[in-house]
Formats: sequence, C-alpha cells, structure tokens
Amino acid sequence: MKLGVLMACQIPCLRRVATGAAAAPPASLARRLKLMLRRHLSPSQERTLKARTNDLLNRLAGVTGRGVRPAALAAVAVTHLQAGDLVRVRPKEEIEATLNHWRQLRGCAFMPEMAQYCGSTQRILKTMERFVDERDLRVKRSRGIVLLEGVICQGTADFGRCDRACHLFWREEWLEKID
Repeated sequence: MKLGVLMACQIPCLRRVATGAAAAPPASLARRLKLMLRRHLSPSQERTLKARTNDLLNRLAGVTGRGVRPAALAAVAVTHLQAGDLVRVRPKEEIEATLNHWRQLRGCAFMPEMAQYCGSTQRILKTMERFVDERDLRVKRSRGIVLLEGVICQGTADFGRCDRACHLFWREEWLEKID
C-alpha cells in the first residue's frame, strides 16, 4: 500500500475547511447582520444600539397602529424563586409578549431553542447572582435569572451544534411557581 492511501483523510474537504477555502452555505441577511454586530461592536455598544432601535421600532409600531413591545410586561407577576422550587415554564405566547424587538427581556434573550420547554414543569437548579460575560470578559451581576435542572443548550440555529453543555438563562417572569 502507498503511504498516501494510509494517510488519506476520511473527510476529503478538511484541508479546504481548515484553510478557509471551502465554500460555506449561504447565510441569510439577518444572520450576516447579527454576526457583523457581534464581531464589530463592544457589548456596551451593542446594548445601546439595541435600546435605540427598539425605541425606534416601538415609535414606528405606534404610528402604524401595531402594539409596542414589550406590551404585557406589567401583567407578569414576579415571584422570587429559590433553588429546588418547582416551576412551570409559561406558554410561548406569554413569554413572547414580554420580549422587545430583539427577543430580549431586560437583556436576557429568549432563544428559539428554549421554546421546546414551554408548558413543561422544571425544577430550579440555581438562582444567578453573577456570571462571566465572555463577550467582554467581565463578571456581571444579575437579578431575576435562574438556571433549570437538566435544561442544557445543545447549540443554536444560527451557529449549529455545540458540545459545551451550557445552562440556559431563564427570566423569573417566564416561569410560574408551582406550590
């Protein structure tokens, strides 16, 4: 046998992928814009941009007769949850009513991958007081965010599968305590 046959890679395009020469699947305009923002703006610049564009979209929605977002934030009662509490994840429609145009509530995003847990009963693993924001490598304080037992991120539609097994952040407003 030739040495080249023994050393042949099972993935023939691996060399092109490693050097960046392989063709990538087409990305939507929204995805390309989102990635560009993440790569070129600092976290504080991104927050400022999102706040201003959300205000602008709310003004535009008010002029066109559509409802501004978030519309139902005042209607959601917040109960301070503790580790071990049983909760029901609110229906997707109730959660979406609390989100702004960037699909966030107080800076915490509701990802499409979280929708599969809507309506389910979960147990609180831990309440978040602080976390490391990997975008700017700072420890940030938080209130009203909890982790649920066994609710782990498997990746996103934007970035694909991921093996890190990170816990998803849940706002208390999205959960209902079960007595």
